[in-house]
Parts: sequence; C-alpha cells; structure tokens
Amino acid sequence: MHNDKTSACRVISCVNQKGGVGKSVTSTNLGIGLARMGQKVLIADLDSQASQTISLGWKMPDELPVTITAQLSKVIENKPLNPLDGILSHAEGVDLMPSSIELSSLEMRMMNTMSREFILREYLSVLKPHYDAIVLDCPPTLGLMTVNALTASDSVIIPVQPEYLSVVGMTQLFDTIGQVQKHINPELRIEGVLITLANMRTNLAKNTLSIIQDAYGGGVHIFPHPIPYSTKVKEASAAGKSIFEYDKKGNAAYAYGQLAKEVYQNGRQIGANIRVTKKVEPSR
Repeated sequence: MHNDKTSACRVISCVNQKGGVGKSVTSTNLGIGLARMGQKVLIADLDSQASQTISLGWKMPDELPVTITAQLSKVIENKPLNPLDGILSHAEGVDLMPSSIELSSLEMRMMNTMSREFILREYLSVLKPHYDAIVLDCPPTLGLMTVNALTASDSVIIPVQPEYLSVVGMTQLFDTIGQVQKHINPELRIEGVLITLANMRTNLAKNTLSIIQDAYGGGVHIFPHPIPYSTKVKEASAAGKSIFEYDKKGNAAYAYGQLAKEVYQNGRQIGANIRVTKKVEPSR
C-alpha cells in the first residue's frame, strides 16, 4: 500500500450536468498531472457512455470483463469483493476503474437499495488505502450516480464552458451540492470552477467569464488558468494519452499542469491542517 499513516486519500469529483464541457478530459489530465507529481492515482469512470474509459485507450469498454458496474453490484448485493478487480493500468502512471453501457441499468437498481446514496462511498472505502487520490468522472446528469459521487467526495471541481447556457445550469448544480452538504456529506467542499474550452479572444467568452466571476467569484474559487480550446486536447483523447504526453509544450498542457499543481497543494494544506489539529488535541 502506498499511503503512510499521516496521509489520506482524497476523492475529487469532476461534476457538471451539462455534457461536452470537458469533464472526462479534465479528469484524465488532473489524474495524470497528480501522478506526475508522485501521487498514486485512480480515475473512476462513472458515466455509462464510458468516455473516460475510451479516452484513456480502451476503445471497446463493453467487452471489458469487469467494470465499475460489477463492483457496485457486489456492494448492493452485500457480496465480498476484491477492491482491485477490474482496475486497469495506464502507461502514464494512473489506474482506471472503467465503465460500460451496463452502468445505465445499475442506476435503476440503486433506486430501490437501502442507503442508496452511499453505495459508491462504500466501494471507495476499500480502495482508498491503495491511493493518494481518486478522481471521479461524473455523468452529465444530477441523478443518483452523481449524488453518490458527491457523497463519496472530499471536494468538487466544476468544469464550465464560457457560454451563457453553461452558466445558467450552474445554479441547479450548486443547489444539488448544497443539498448534499446539508443532508449527507457536510465535509464536501467546492475546490473550484474550471473554465474549459475557452477561446478568451472572443467577446462572448470574456463576457461569460465576467458573469461567472460576478455570480460566483465571491464565494467560490475560480481556477486562474482557463483551459484553452485546442484541437490537440481532442487528438490526445483519441490517441489514449494525456495532453502532457501528446503536446507537452502547448497552452492546454500548461493550464492543466497549473490545475494539477494547485489541487496537489490544496491536498497538502488540508493534510497539514488535519495533522496540526490532531497534535493539539488535549490528552484524556
């Protein structure tokens, strides 16, 4: 096992109910960015479309022998599971828990399960001793799988495209996060809003960024390095690689590198705070 007693595995969700905003790409490059800094990282694909799985190089996810559906089914049925079953190793130093189309039917089964919001958390609890960070790529809905991800997470990253409709949908997303914080996971925090697919030369992008900053900037961190729109990012996904491997000197690689660095530092800061708190507890 990788973790020592003073470190703890962080679970980070990439969430937005709008599709096409770069959740899978962000999960990939955040996970691999953290791995490049020496962290042991698992990326978990929670979307039945399996975009994450495909973009990491497994082009036929429905043919994989074990996916997250099988593991969550065992939790639901209270059957013993080997936590590392089905986990795939990527050449760039991250592990992947893949998804497939089977996951779409599992969500229906989850609806009738006791403590249905905690199924993913229970599964991840047996994985966490093996990792420093687990990055969850969430589906483009605010359904039960996303609620499971928020319940299991320490923090949330919200990728947002700088366009009007993306901003409109954020209100509903913040409401959902607030409900989870209030009723299920009071420790959940918003790590930040990440501007993705950004062509900051356009007036639309500049205006939308201003709207996001005005609406949320006071209470929510906005990551300072927007991810630029780049065909290289799409090409990297098609090649099953990170942007660091595919176009390491490009602007997108720089921006994702800065994101990973900030998230890594945030984790170190939280870990330090936990250790300080423990030190000053009075002995009984």
